[in-house]
Amino acid sequence: MKNILNTQELPFCKGCGHDLIAKSTAAALEKSGCSPLDIILVTDIGCHGIIDTSFNTHTIHGLHGRSVSLGVGISLGLNNSDKKVIVFTGDGGATIGLQHIMEAARLNINMTIVIHNNMLYGMTGGQTSGLTPQGFNTTTAPSGNTFEQYDICGLAHTAGASYISRILGIGNIADKLAEAINTNGCSVVEVIELCPGYGMKLNPKRKLAEILESSGKSEGIWTNNRLPFAVDIKEEPTSLLKNLKAIEIIDKPQLKSSYTVLLSGSAGEGVQTAANILAITAVSSGYHVTQKGSYPVTVGVGFSTAEIIISPNEILYHGMTIPDIAIITSQDGLNHSKKRINLMNNGILMIDSSLSAPQTGARVYNIDFRSIGVKSASMFSLFYFSEISKILPHAAIFKAIEQHGDAHKIPLDKIKEIFRFDVL
Repeated sequence: MKNILNTQELPFCKGCGHDLIAKSTAAALEKSGCSPLDIILVTDIGCHGIIDTSFNTHTIHGLHGRSVSLGVGISLGLNNSDKKVIVFTGDGGATIGLQHIMEAARLNINMTIVIHNNMLYGMTGGQTSGLTPQGFNTTTAPSGNTFEQYDICGLAHTAGASYISRILGIGNIADKLAEAINTNGCSVVEVIELCPGYGMKLNPKRKLAEILESSGKSEGIWTNNRLPFAVDIKEEPTSLLKNLKAIEIIDKPQLKSSYTVLLSGSAGEGVQTAANILAITAVSSGYHVTQKGSYPVTVGVGFSTAEIIISPNEILYHGMTIPDIAIITSQDGLNHSKKRINLMNNGILMIDSSLSAPQTGARVYNIDFRSIGVKSASMFSLFYFSEISKILPHAAIFKAIEQHGDAHKIPLDKIKEIFRFDVL
């Protein structure tokens, strides 16, 4: 059987309890005879979350406090007790996502939640969390936390989880984790540990057992004799892909190797839509395509960047450092993509004429993309891409626009006039 971990050199500070939890979880899963491909590990924001690439399992990285809700969705979607859904979260994530833990326990979802309780927010500076014991020193409570912490195990037990345990992160805890993982229904394990970066420094000479005892809590196991949540499927669900129209292949690929395109402009100006049109066009021309979007969390402001890989061969993963062609339609896009443009030793840079081209080894084309309207600049750039690169024909772009349903948003008559071709 393949190992659950792909390395024993984990990315944690020396002495961090996260290392013990990760290795013990892997040992518990291996002892239980689990195949890596039958395990879905969901991690939260926090130091524990940097473990993702060290596991040979399926891994998903969630937003802060939302890992449990993702795990619930995965468990319900799989509806397969042979699959193991393991959620890692910290005491900070447990505080932020407390209601998600309570709902998973109340419904008794088939999953295991491992709470890495080092009693503070380790990644963001050692601040107090909802699971910080009274009297424990943090950067925001240097004289000791004055509030009682949540009893997360008590809450999960009252809510109805099948199995709850609180353990000290010392020694070999694999068997204790295996017991939780092999329980039907929701299991919650709170592992008490210390952060070497903040917890140990701010609470010198304190031991885990003493900290736990002084908080009025203890190690233990609590259970509820309940069946796990049953998914009652009364009718076969309809696939969301069913209503999608297949892209008609109208041409044969001309490229012999992959070609990478960077499209970058401002949020709200249709960059991602233009990238989608480009991807559809490439598929209709017989290519394999990947598309990746990047933009700030606050949607509608700042940059919007899209990466497209076009290849005559199957693309096994998306990865692009230096593009073959960069299309820049605004200052926001230039600011976000400037470093990659600087690294281009050849290739093509198409940049709006209102902008100054940065230092680059690419062949530069200054084009007034925004002349037919700011909202259409990115879409307009596709026709210049077709004209200059000779990779995709204009006709295929028009067909993709029609299929996407965006023809009414684009001044096609102006484009026809500029390029002197018929709009199909």
